[in-house]
Amino acid sequence: MSGRIVVAGASLGGLRAAEQLRAAGWTGGITVIGDEPHPPYNRPPLSKEVLAGKAAFASLAFTPKASATDVEWRLGTRIVSARLARRTVELDDGSLLAYDGLVVATGMRPRRLGCPGPVTGRHTVRTIDDARALRDELTRPGARVVVVGAGFIGCEVAATAAGLGAAEVTVVDALPLPMAGPLGELLARELRARHEQRGVRFVLGAGVAGFEGGDRVTGVLLSDGSVLTADVVVESVGSVANTEWLDGNGLDLSDGVLTDGQLRVGGRPDVVAVGDVARFPNARYDGVPRRVEHWSVPTDSAKHAAKVLAGGDTGLPPFAPLPTFWSDQHDFRLQSFGAPGLGLGDVRVLDGDLSGDVLVGYHRDGLLVGVVALGGPSAARAAARYRAELLKQPALTAQGALS
Repeated sequence: MSGRIVVAGASLGGLRAAEQLRAAGWTGGITVIGDEPHPPYNRPPLSKEVLAGKAAFASLAFTPKASATDVEWRLGTRIVSARLARRTVELDDGSLLAYDGLVVATGMRPRRLGCPGPVTGRHTVRTIDDARALRDELTRPGARVVVVGAGFIGCEVAATAAGLGAAEVTVVDALPLPMAGPLGELLARELRARHEQRGVRFVLGAGVAGFEGGDRVTGVLLSDGSVLTADVVVESVGSVANTEWLDGNGLDLSDGVLTDGQLRVGGRPDVVAVGDVARFPNARYDGVPRRVEHWSVPTDSAKHAAKVLAGGDTGLPPFAPLPTFWSDQHDFRLQSFGAPGLGLGDVRVLDGDLSGDVLVGYHRDGLLVGVVALGGPSAARAAARYRAELLKQPALTAQGALS
């Protein structure tokens, strides 16, 4: 319990890792290193309440638990490389920092479109600084907004822009329906209809070929040759794992950082990964390693990984979280428990109806693997009841349901 643990990443996963290491009994030094100058803060409101002006930037900051107030924070500092065999990391000032344990919590960054054209007027939403810059543009009178990408963040930004009174809000995606990948066709069609009823336009089945304009963007050129007029463009086309600093250590970094069922990296007892950068097998499902970009994962994974790193993993069952997410869009909320993506072939309405509050269940080989509520409080309450059922359900692999 002596020595030093380095936590690479100072967002929610890094904060929770530091707190949970103390809770697991680690009494040695803990150094958290993050490239942003800001202390850890809550990211989900950036595309919703903060962008809409309903929450101040200052309200996003997390307060560390009292047990973790002795943690050393090195903010505005980037780790450029690691040598796991030597137990050292190199910082962007050229210095080396030795460790006894390492937590990989460097998270993701937005993927950017590599299309030709001007850069000014094009935005992503990942950091406080991103949200500040985008809000300044969305609040200009008569703004014409094009959102590229019809996933959760893209649809949240589109809803926020419409609520701010943007003159036009258009969502572009090469797929035929918004959010169909994680939610399936049934809910995707209803979500599109609800957005359209509130003034959001969709251009689906079309890719982006480039951007028009001189000093700043004035239009989005689509793959079919048409052009969408735009004063503001938001790129919401996925994420890239921040793993370059781990190159050269023989790790599988093809999609985040591959871990085992205890969140250990590369079979090493002194390195673990947490948060959305970790690609782990979930013992609750089929054992296939996946990254999970849900708000609950940093906290759940940090609690498990801290026990492993602090030496308390003897007899510890494999990591088996129940993924949870929510998404506020316009005046309705999506609330999900479990893994809907594993049950897209068997989707059923469990409660309510699609015209109002509705709860949808996702099944694999007849077994419930996830639920999604759409609407208001009654749908959320129904989802919470099924959450308890999902938690009680034994691992699907043990039942032989998933291959």
